Amino acid sequence: MIPLRDDNPSAITPAVTWVLIGACVLAFLWQTSLGPRDGQAAVYALGVIPAVLFEGARLPPELALTPPIATVFTSMFLHGGWMHLIGNMLYLWIFGDNVEDSMGHGRFVVFYLLCGVAAVLAQSLPDTRSEVPMIGASGAISGVLGAYLLLYPHARVLVLIPLGFFSQIIHLRAGLVLGLWFALQLFNSLTTPSGGGGVAFGAHLGGFVAGLALIPLFKRRNVRLLHPGRRPR
Repeated sequence: MIPLRDDNPSAITPAVTWVLIGACVLAFLWQTSLGPRDGQAAVYALGVIPAVLFEGARLPPELALTPPIATVFTSMFLHGGWMHLIGNMLYLWIFGDNVEDSMGHGRFVVFYLLCGVAAVLAQSLPDTRSEVPMIGASGAISGVLGAYLLLYPHARVLVLIPLGFFSQIIHLRAGLVLGLWFALQLFNSLTTPSGGGGVAFGAHLGGFVAGLALIPLFKRRNVRLLHPGRRPR
């Protein structure tokens, strides 16, 4: 199920959402410009490595470009490939503007970063000795999805359901789309062996739960949770 757009217009220009997308794209272009070897070195230098962050492990001097705590934030702008980047930016483009609208630009920056921090903790704390670097905006964006679910569960989302030759494009409620997304992350988290590389499902879950918990604190007072949406004609 691939979301394409929603029918929930924003009342403000989502400047922060655009800046975040632009920053991630520029960071990825920088990664690719380094070539495979130096690009991988950048991942180790700027990604979150739990053993370095929590256990005092040390990187080689040539990779110790920034304090370990700073990698919690630098990691949010790196990606492992084009599909990783495009998937994350698509979700941020569709759902970020309305969440930014609900709280304003400044609060949205803080909200986004806090969700990213929660995602790092959720992925790292179960195995603080892991030496696998974690990168990507997925955790922070998962927080945006959690917030959107509580704000606009009745908004309609145009989604592509790939079924080979019988693929369909249909409208579904945001509550269903995001609920299924969360269920899939939870299933994958429970069935994927811990350790090694791959998708950081724990970060997705942690970011999503953080978004659910933080949105009542960050939204403007006049913004309703569980907005009923437009009535069908």
